[in-house]
Amino acid sequence: MSDLVRMEGIDKRFPGVHALRGVNFDLRAGEVHALMGENGAGKSTLMKILSGVYQPSGGRILVDGAEATLPGPKAAQDLGICIIHQELALMRDLTAAQNIWIGREPRLSLGRIDEARLNADAAAIFADMRSAIDPRAEVGTLSIARQQMVEIAKALSYRSRVLIMDEPTAALTDAEIGELFAIIRKLRAEGVGIVYISHKMDEIKRIADRITVMRDGACVGTVDAADTPMSTIISMMVGREIADETVSIPDLSAAPIALEVRGLTRGRAVRDVSFQLRRGEILGFAGLMGAGRTETARAIFGAEPAESGEIAVGGRSATIRSPADAVAAGIGYLSEDRKHYGLALGLDVRDNIALASLPRFTDAMGHVRDGRLGQIARDFIARLGIRTLGERQEVRLLSGGNQQKVVIAKWLLRDCDILIFDEPTRGIDIGAKSEIYQLLGDLAAAGKAIIVISSELPELLRLSHRIAVMCEGRLTGILPGGASQEHIMALATQREGVSVQ
Repeated sequence: MSDLVRMEGIDKRFPGVHALRGVNFDLRAGEVHALMGENGAGKSTLMKILSGVYQPSGGRILVDGAEATLPGPKAAQDLGICIIHQELALMRDLTAAQNIWIGREPRLSLGRIDEARLNADAAAIFADMRSAIDPRAEVGTLSIARQQMVEIAKALSYRSRVLIMDEPTAALTDAEIGELFAIIRKLRAEGVGIVYISHKMDEIKRIADRITVMRDGACVGTVDAADTPMSTIISMMVGREIADETVSIPDLSAAPIALEVRGLTRGRAVRDVSFQLRRGEILGFAGLMGAGRTETARAIFGAEPAESGEIAVGGRSATIRSPADAVAAGIGYLSEDRKHYGLALGLDVRDNIALASLPRFTDAMGHVRDGRLGQIARDFIARLGIRTLGERQEVRLLSGGNQQKVVIAKWLLRDCDILIFDEPTRGIDIGAKSEIYQLLGDLAAAGKAIIVISSELPELLRLSHRIAVMCEGRLTGILPGGASQEHIMALATQREGVSVQ
């Protein structure tokens, strides 16, 4: 098979982030080339460069052996390169045919859209895909799997020879995955080269010809899928060195249970999740994209209330239907999206710290007692080492790490006994990470019960006393602190009813 695409020495820098480091990647005609790696390894960034969404900072791209410049997605499409993102980019109120040909509609003599030809051309593509989708059906009425087929049909309408699929089965059932794989095999037989990004080990073994593993923005290696055991792939994915500082794991077996969750369920995102969290413990939550970790946290906090299950706080049953119920029960939640859900960016540091505790600082007329609040804010600034010009500085002007500390101060002022940290160090620099790690350890030592959700395994291993691992909404195991990255990754890919050798 000849190379459709060759990427050589691809480098990509964003402000403060070296996302890709001299990556080499090639795709042959008529193959499925899987691209694997932990969250943040650089897979999607590399493919966004190939599809013209991002521009590389260095390196070169060859298409059919000739060097190509891809200033935007249209330039890539003109060369037959299309990407289907994990979040489908379809207009739900338009028909399947209208979505496929939007901006390229066939016209009649007076400029009106030729709906008959539009539908006929779409039907021809669906027939070639062996898909029974009605081109006149509104996309919003189709299943996720059928919407995925519309995206593929749209890509094929550009006469694509390179098709990039980013986590294409994240929301599909097993039957729908089988339908998708049948189409992929047909395209492969016709000489289309397919880049398949996925975390699902069993799918990779079923569909891929070769596998390239990325780690920390670099290419670890490329192997034949048929000849390489998944244990080797896992080792390639998690082989980086763990930070020197490791957590000291105390014996907490006699510590009181701060939080108990039994049979928590919310659709397919959270399925029968049960665990205990003790005072003074940091319980890490590991899992790949779509595992259900954030959804579990939001269900516990009442942001997306559970459909069934029980929650007990301090040994007493708690009814949590909203975040206000959770806060009243002593639970604080630091969202992974602090700028949207953790902070009021237009307010200053002082007011953000007080957000969850305002009744304590208002008089009978509802006026804020500035003096007392100001002193408390200054105390937290000193205690947490928040780098700011003062408590009246707007929080939007702080660095990411200092913004995170303001969110932590907000929940510490509320004096929550249970704290849930969702991706606590995302988007902050190494120095600020170290300070956050130290702070979490101090909070646990003071008796707080802490859940930490993180996509970085070294981070979880550094912080956690135990590690709960999730896959597709289920809790697949709880490991002691110090467990191997390979063991964690094996549980993180343990799909229900599937055994991977």
